[in-house]
Amino acid sequence: MSKVLVLNGPNLGRLGSREPDIYGAVDYDGLVKITSSKAAELGLEVEVRQTDSESELIAWLYESVDNGYDVILNPAAFTHYSYAVRDAAVQVTKVGKRLIEVHLSNPHTREEFRHTSVISGVATGVIAGFGVNSYTLALTALTN
Repeated sequence: MSKVLVLNGPNLGRLGSREPDIYGAVDYDGLVKITSSKAAELGLEVEVRQTDSESELIAWLYESVDNGYDVILNPAAFTHYSYAVRDAAVQVTKVGKRLIEVHLSNPHTREEFRHTSVISGVATGVIAGFGVNSYTLALTALTN
């Protein structure tokens, strides 16, 4: 069974209460349950994590590199400016693993500063705008 790290950046622990008109009504525990259920259905082992810390997110990316895990990454606000997260993310694909960038909302329909991702250029693929289903779509992509 392949292991996948599902890594979530800042503010995602506030799902359900933070701007539900943008991010949906599913809370973080719901995201974990939906993601874990889909992974089990697909025969994948997942570990879902969330942090507001850039350094912790980077450490988790390096953990995936060292252990050979694919990654589903919602970098949240780090998407737009964290070259440190980008440099760690590129290492995932350099060791032959896949990194799928996901977003609950579609950044391209939002404020202009959200249109730029420093992560997309090093990601295997990007899935955005499907709410929690962005995660299930990413898991499905990893099985193809």
